[in-house]
Amino acid sequence: MKTEFLQWHPAFYAAAQIEFCEEQEMLHFENEHQLSKKPLMIDVLVIKVREGGRIQKNIGKIFREYNIIEYKSPEDYLSINDYYKVLGYACFYQSDTERVCQILPEEITVSFVCTHFPRKLMGYLARKKLMEITCEESGIYYIKGDVFPVQIVVIDQLSAENNFWLSRLRKNLTITGDIEKLAEEYRMRRNSPLYSAVMDVIMRANHDVAEEAKKMCDAIRELFADELKEGYENGRKAGCEEGREEGRAEGREEGREQGLKQGIALAKTVIRMKMEGKTMGEIARLCEITVDEVKEILRD
Repeated sequence: MKTEFLQWHPAFYAAAQIEFCEEQEMLHFENEHQLSKKPLMIDVLVIKVREGGRIQKNIGKIFREYNIIEYKSPEDYLSINDYYKVLGYACFYQSDTERVCQILPEEITVSFVCTHFPRKLMGYLARKKLMEITCEESGIYYIKGDVFPVQIVVIDQLSAENNFWLSRLRKNLTITGDIEKLAEEYRMRRNSPLYSAVMDVIMRANHDVAEEAKKMCDAIRELFADELKEGYENGRKAGCEEGREEGRAEGREEGREQGLKQGIALAKTVIRMKMEGKTMGEIARLCEITVDEVKEILRD
């Protein structure tokens, strides 16, 4: 489960959609919305598609019609420059239209989501810019007085009860407080690409704790044993016969291990590409499998 580079942003995009699962019919999510032909890109753009409805989810109460989200992974931090860069993105998004005020400025909000409290930025906004900063609830701060309504969401301060998945999209999780509860919740949703994307990164980021949890808890060990079995089956369905044939020549056990690894890698690649917005045809072409095999992996 260890990797040198973790795909935090796809996991955040999935976690953001999970957070709003009860109000998903009111929202349209776009991952890495491109602002222009130049390399300017918003992490997440959330457009409210139902007029008049008010979002009740705690991290979405600030939302209006067009909501720009900037996400910072645990390895990154939210700086003063980041703050102004994203405000610039919001201004560009409002102005880059065919008609004047096609997107009304008062219908835009900006949200920053970061793992750790941005102390320098908060101090700068409060002391230098004289912005009013209010803590709406644990981990959610509103910045009042700027060109757009702004909120800063601090993941490691969020309530685990109100933001079950997003609050745990970080490192330094505990076994009883986090891993066991995640495994229990994930068991019921393991066939969902959204939950799988989040769970995969969480477990990789907390590899040592996850391994310890598997030793201590039979339910967790069985859950991930099933995951390995499913990965093997997906690999078999997707055409891992070549790997198994080579394995038979060198030993049946080695062949099964190779097929298992290929199957798991292929299944994760397919899910990741689907989360990135690629069509089933594109996934099939890039993975050199059939569309039916793509559908089979996503269905499993």
